[in-house]
Amino acid sequence: MSRVLIIDSQTPVSREIGELLTAADLPFEYAAGHIDALHQLRARAFSVIVTSADSAIEEALALLQEMRVIRPNLKCIVLAPHSTPNEIIAALRARVFGCFTPPFDADEIACVARNAATGDQSNEDIEVLSARPGWIALRVNCRLATADRLMTFARQFAAQLPETARQDIMLALREILVNAMEHGAKFNPDQVVEVNAIRTARTMTFRVRDPGAGFRKEDITHAVHSNSSDDPTAHIVRRNQQGMRAGGYGLLLAAGTVDELIYNELGNEVILIKYLDPPAQSP
Repeated sequence: MSRVLIIDSQTPVSREIGELLTAADLPFEYAAGHIDALHQLRARAFSVIVTSADSAIEEALALLQEMRVIRPNLKCIVLAPHSTPNEIIAALRARVFGCFTPPFDADEIACVARNAATGDQSNEDIEVLSARPGWIALRVNCRLATADRLMTFARQFAAQLPETARQDIMLALREILVNAMEHGAKFNPDQVVEVNAIRTARTMTFRVRDPGAGFRKEDITHAVHSNSSDDPTAHIVRRNQQGMRAGGYGLLLAAGTVDELIYNELGNEVILIKYLDPPAQSP
């Protein structure tokens, strides 16, 4: 069975992650620090490592480079006190599995660790096509767990946004991303979705393009907007009949949390735009 190595047992988040992995019957060990982590990797097989929450991303990536000399396919979840766009780009290029900064959500981190240890996801499931601090272009394999992985990086890229604005656009992005994977690619992991994240002084924009043939909104009968006023749950029945996951609220949620939601003519490409308060003028 895959084993997880958590660096530093002294931080509250690392202890909480350990408790959650224990509850999930997933074997793990603690390492006292970087030197001990390298020693344990040489002595035993670990498939996933969770870095110390007290280490900077640059330090964690340097350690990851050393660890992959020992375990080339090691999956790494980075915890760090803070992040910058350049550090997030570096983590993506280093094929980090997930990236988290405070406030830490131990449940989400443990879930990503479980997916990394027990799933068939690859470090290659997220590919960097182009990256600058204001514009990142990615290609993402169509797995639900990979969508969750990508969201850990998206939140970091949008970390400087006001909290309400960030929550809004993250909710919209995840809904559109999962819709693209489900309807455009049928969750076929051999298919990919293209994702662009663009940050300007006054907007946060995400572009999502799926490999499907597109759609017309009026043809979608399994979403909440297709319900008649006298049958507000009809889409739930239709989704069950078609063997689909619970949902159908994606378009409604996304449209309600961003300022603009724009589709291309085919319906296989979406742009989400969130307007931000303009930067304060210096006196």
